[in-house]
Amino acid sequence: MTQSRGTTQQVGSLLRAWRQRRRLSQMDLALEADISTRHLSFLETGRSQPSREMVLNLATHLNVPLREQNLLLTAAGYAPVFPERPLHDPALQAARKALDLILQGHEPYPALLVDRHWNLQAMNRAIPALLEGLPADLLHPPVNVLRLALHPEGLAPRIENLSAWREHLLERLKRQVVLTADAALIQLLTELQSYPAPARTRELAPFSDLAVPLKLRTPEGTLSFISTTTVFGTAVEVTLSELTLETFFPADAFTLQVLQNQQWKP
Repeated sequence: MTQSRGTTQQVGSLLRAWRQRRRLSQMDLALEADISTRHLSFLETGRSQPSREMVLNLATHLNVPLREQNLLLTAAGYAPVFPERPLHDPALQAARKALDLILQGHEPYPALLVDRHWNLQAMNRAIPALLEGLPADLLHPPVNVLRLALHPEGLAPRIENLSAWREHLLERLKRQVVLTADAALIQLLTELQSYPAPARTRELAPFSDLAVPLKLRTPEGTLSFISTTTVFGTAVEVTLSELTLETFFPADAFTLQVLQNQQWKP
């Protein structure tokens, strides 16, 4: 494939930006990717044309997400290699079935599925009870779960340890911004940081030395959760690689009892 010099300069600039974002020197990346520093320099400045294999090699060592790897390939003049399909696509049926099984199997404990922008894609039957009484505009699709959690009209007033939980969520989002450089995530982070921040406190609670609990006031009393995150570690499809399954477990005996006593409607 013939490439213009302008194209190689563009992909070179993108590669340099990703290297700098990962705080790697040219020598660091060259050693990891098993190429010469001189060759890497030529690629970044556009003096050399990267092959498709070289783009993917560098992107892998730079931990570039699949979506952005496709953009790098396009900038270099190649077709994207990682497919992107909607979650309801028949090709993702097996993965979606697995996710549904996890969501349902986690009941009566809460679990939800979000995309790369933290928009809700699926949830189990334990989630709606925790959202009762919230404003309709926050629950109108697409529902952003970070906005729902930290908005002053969302769950924030119900979270007893809001300072710690807010800091936990913002730090996760900041790490995601660093990883992806996604403009929508940067905008979301700016929005969330603009919400009123509670006074910083150091809450001591069960599991506080292991994980940050979510302590949520409900009509049944304060429920305390610890959470886990699951991703498809071997995904080679863009949508699948960007899905995150958030599961919550009881952090105390009271929460366990309340959730186990929950009666689901058929």
